[in-house]
Amino acid sequence: MKLIFSILFFFLITTVALSQTNKLDYYLDQAMQNSPLLKDYQNQQDLNRLDSLRILATYKPQVTGNSFNFYAPVAKGIGYDQIITNGGNFSALVGVNKTIVNKKNIGAQFENLHLQNQSVANTAKISEQDLKKAITAQYITTYGDIQQLNFNKEVQTLLAKEETILKKLTEKNVYKQVDYLSFLVTQQQQELLIKQLAIQFQNDYAMLNYLCGIIDTTTVTLEPPEIRLYQQPGITNSVFFKQFEIDSLKLSNSRTLIDVSYKPKFNLFADAGYLSSLALNPYKNFGTSFGISAQVPIYDGKQKKLQYSKIAIAEKNRLNYKSFFGSQYNQQISQLTQQLNSTDELIRDINNQLKYSQSLIEVNEKLLEAGEVKIADYILALGNYLNAKNLITQNMVNRLQIINQINYWNR
Repeated sequence: MKLIFSILFFFLITTVALSQTNKLDYYLDQAMQNSPLLKDYQNQQDLNRLDSLRILATYKPQVTGNSFNFYAPVAKGIGYDQIITNGGNFSALVGVNKTIVNKKNIGAQFENLHLQNQSVANTAKISEQDLKKAITAQYITTYGDIQQLNFNKEVQTLLAKEETILKKLTEKNVYKQVDYLSFLVTQQQQELLIKQLAIQFQNDYAMLNYLCGIIDTTTVTLEPPEIRLYQQPGITNSVFFKQFEIDSLKLSNSRTLIDVSYKPKFNLFADAGYLSSLALNPYKNFGTSFGISAQVPIYDGKQKKLQYSKIAIAEKNRLNYKSFFGSQYNQQISQLTQQLNSTDELIRDINNQLKYSQSLIEVNEKLLEAGEVKIADYILALGNYLNAKNLITQNMVNRLQIINQINYWNR
């Protein structure tokens, strides 16, 4: 009955709806599609494209209709001075206004929007990398939970088998009752550990769905994460470094915008319609007018020089951040590479130890069935095997996490 109960118990634990298998790419795709931040960046780029069209529209002829009408009556000599008011004013005009601007001015404004789009696009790539890193890290953690859960279930199956044999040997007085009870304690501890690992898996899996924006209460099994180490492209090809290049171009274009703002500005205007005081021949007061206006900067209190100084300070800040990022980048890659090499070496050492622990378990298993091994020795050997196996899982997960961090900087 004990064996049957154990089998049923672990069957229930394992039936966490593992009817579907998902890959890492599935969660990455879902996160990209559901991320409101990435959608926001795309909308910002669309808005900038609309702004470029709006700039073109502002330099086209602007046509407006205007009407201004008033009447100032004079009764018995009392009223507004008609020399000033003309007794009234009635107008209905259509006006056309066009600003004359050189190509350099328009080009600088378009370049400003283009650089804004580049900056938003680059920021979107960085945010995408942040999201991929977070999703991949959570996927690795959840996959590690599954590995530990499955391994400990295998151990429990082994314990359930050995418990049946040990019980029979105890009844035959081959082993003492206290030995059997010690074994049961170990088995019960293993059952509690599996429950704890199952809860941990459920929590980490729920967090994975949460990060991806997936609304799903069912549980699936995860395929091994296909994560390979990307070749380092060099700091200048990094999306993080790209932002410094865009900022440099933006500062240069800011100088151009300042320069064109101090160029003379000309404006053509014309109107046509009806304008009359109704005092004399009002039916003849249809007409037109046109002209040109000019604005030439002469002196602004050295504001232009001050704006240049602000750009120079911004450039110093850019260079400082660029230099600091270069140092951080190289240091981070170096540290992560060293951690990866150390982890690989540790995994090799643990694998060697695991071979001995596994051989010892197999030998003790045969001796237990023959009643020729102490229960304490068997439990000790089993504990060493469990520790080595768990260390393998932990370090394999740690290795994948390190690769994920290196790829974050290298994509």
